[in-house]
Amino acid sequence: MTTTAGPPSMRTPERLGDHAHDHAHAGHPGAGYGRGMDLTGTATEAATADEFGRLAEPFRRELLALCYRMLGSLDEAEDAVQETYLSAWRSYAGFEGRASLRTWLYRIATRACLKALERGTRRPLPSGLGGPAEDPESRPGEWRTDIAWLQPFPTGAASANLNAPPDPAVTVASRHSMRLAFVAALQYLPPRQRAVLILRDVLARRSAEVAELIGSTEAAVNSALQRARAQLVQVAPTEDSVVEPSDALGRALLDRYATAFEAADVAALTELLARDAIFEMPPIPTWFAGRAPIARFLAARVLRPALFRLLATEANGEPAFGLYERAADGIYRPHAVQVLSLADRGIARIVTFHDVDLLARFALPPTA
Repeated sequence: MTTTAGPPSMRTPERLGDHAHDHAHAGHPGAGYGRGMDLTGTATEAATADEFGRLAEPFRRELLALCYRMLGSLDEAEDAVQETYLSAWRSYAGFEGRASLRTWLYRIATRACLKALERGTRRPLPSGLGGPAEDPESRPGEWRTDIAWLQPFPTGAASANLNAPPDPAVTVASRHSMRLAFVAALQYLPPRQRAVLILRDVLARRSAEVAELIGSTEAAVNSALQRARAQLVQVAPTEDSVVEPSDALGRALLDRYATAFEAADVAALTELLARDAIFEMPPIPTWFAGRAPIARFLAARVLRPALFRLLATEANGEPAFGLYERAADGIYRPHAVQVLSLADRGIARIVTFHDVDLLARFALPPTA
């Protein structure tokens, strides 16, 4: 795909890797913000580009997280952030500073997401489309590539390829609101309610500020927030005592899981699952609920000794694995990204995203 040269922030996902190259040659975070924008190349314009890049770039990661929560798609979130930076750059000369630059960028990003959601797309997980399968040993359903599925979001070390500066404070404070189950629940909310809930309850913005961000009134924001909270109670999963993967218990559980999965030790895997665990595998709409059905499915349809290798990563603030499948030549190649939700009673949810391109997005190697 051919693209017009422009700000590193504004390139298509295929070109995101060029950002580091630009910085290495330009030597400053704002370099390149004016290229391809019909500028005359004066010193003043170059200084403006440098200033915009220096001031705006630190907000990229949190804007990406905002857009991901809104859209449920890493690809669409990156597009929305690129659109945000492009729009902001074009309008920067008229930015009067009546609001902070961060607030201004949030307004542009939020409205870009609301515009994108006008298509009416809701990105579900399989469990959001119907009940669990009753026969775990039968062939699962066909891949549904016609459905826009929820996508995982690289976090921690896995976010190295996101081309956005990390913000540890934001990451820790918003870890729960990035969890896969929570983002899936957000998809049930109408777009404006979704925006209000994220801005008020996740990002702790005041109602008056949220009203300005989305172009509404404070009364309308408070009303939308009440409706959003009530609906989220109906669809959001019950909160458990979450076990963080950095905890000793979490690390031990993950090590045992990876060992058992690679060895096709179904008995050992069964011991690690919560009694009411859920197993999903988009784009396959079939899913299973309960320790015994999941174990039967894995034994009948998935696991064989030495068929898979697992490399640890992180998605949505939760433990994840890159799954590699052994090919005929004996080389283990990308197969899927698997995200686990841990609770004090065991592994509560496993979502296996069958998209081989995801592994590169998680900074995982091409073979294992």
